[in-house]
Amino acid sequence: MAHTQISPETSTWLLQAKDFLFEARRLKPGPARDELRQVAKVLREIAEFEAQSKSAPDFDRPEGA
Repeated sequence: MAHTQISPETSTWLLQAKDFLFEARRLKPGPARDELRQVAKVLREIAEFEAQSKSAPDFDRPEGA
């Protein structure tokens, strides 16, 4: 099994999603596996929103603060 390198900036949401997908792959196809895959999908979406919010300008903060 190949181990992927994860940068220090990787979101904890993405790390959790990876864990859920790993567990899902160990299960036989069925409702439990589908549920784990769905949870991983939601975690990836949360990570995406988090990344967007970090890169978005902060309009509440005054210039130069």
